[in-house]
Amino acid sequence: MISWIKQNKLTSFLVVVVLYLLLKPYFYRVTPIGTSSYGGMGGASLDMGLAESSSKLSAPRSLPIPVSNYPPTTQTDRLVVQESNLSLVVKAVRESVDKIIEQAKTSGGYMVSSSLSQPEEAPYANVVVRVPAKSLKATLDYFRSLSIKVSSENLFGTDVTDQYVDIQARLDTLNKTKAKFEEILVKADKVTDILEVQRQIIYIQDQIDSLKGQQQYLEKTAELAKITLYLSTDEFSLPYAPSAPFRPAVIFKYAVRSLVGTLRGIVQALIWIGVYSVIMVPVLLVVYFVRRKIKRQ
Repeated sequence: MISWIKQNKLTSFLVVVVLYLLLKPYFYRVTPIGTSSYGGMGGASLDMGLAESSSKLSAPRSLPIPVSNYPPTTQTDRLVVQESNLSLVVKAVRESVDKIIEQAKTSGGYMVSSSLSQPEEAPYANVVVRVPAKSLKATLDYFRSLSIKVSSENLFGTDVTDQYVDIQARLDTLNKTKAKFEEILVKADKVTDILEVQRQIIYIQDQIDSLKGQQQYLEKTAELAKITLYLSTDEFSLPYAPSAPFRPAVIFKYAVRSLVGTLRGIVQALIWIGVYSVIMVPVLLVVYFVRRKIKRQ
């Protein structure tokens, strides 16, 4: 085994690097990768080693980011993803939706989604916007001012600082590994060696780009807070039940709605029967006369 390693130094080095990248998420502390000398490699043995390494170095395109189980970091500037839900009773749903979207744009944010339904009983809308986290409080105050009553409200945050630090540690390790491969590439003089090392550099660069993208996503998500608003002219149409559900006036209104709905169902059933009577009446007449004829016989 030792003699094979001495004869295939580059292959041994590449295998160690790949094993290091694959097993790193399972260790809290990772020892630095040792370097090996590129000089003194035999031509024939090096070609054989690279051919064997090509089959051993197949790896997934993206390495999973480990879930952080580490103690909280002492970093002062923490990344917190903030999100808020508001359930508002308003006088005019459509006008309130327009004002909410305009306020989000004015504060430097944008509208994520918006839906509006206008049943005869009570209009209902759902709006999702993102606004800068620094102006979240002022924006929420403005949204509250648009309502007659705030039926429910909640604000919560998710701390992603540890996850961000984990990604940065992965990036540092990958950058160091890439630098080692680049040193080997400078010393390589055979075409097969150059191609093999370049393949590994490209693979590592893919991992670096993927982790940078995830890091930027965390940064942007922490910069913009998400606000979900539910709007309606009727408190009982909102997804959150009011604190005092027993109100005679509201119960009477719901009873009237139920009665109207029942009458609509009856009328719809009569319409369906009337339409299908074109087929049902002749069939029933045929059945009637056939049974009558059979009884006479």
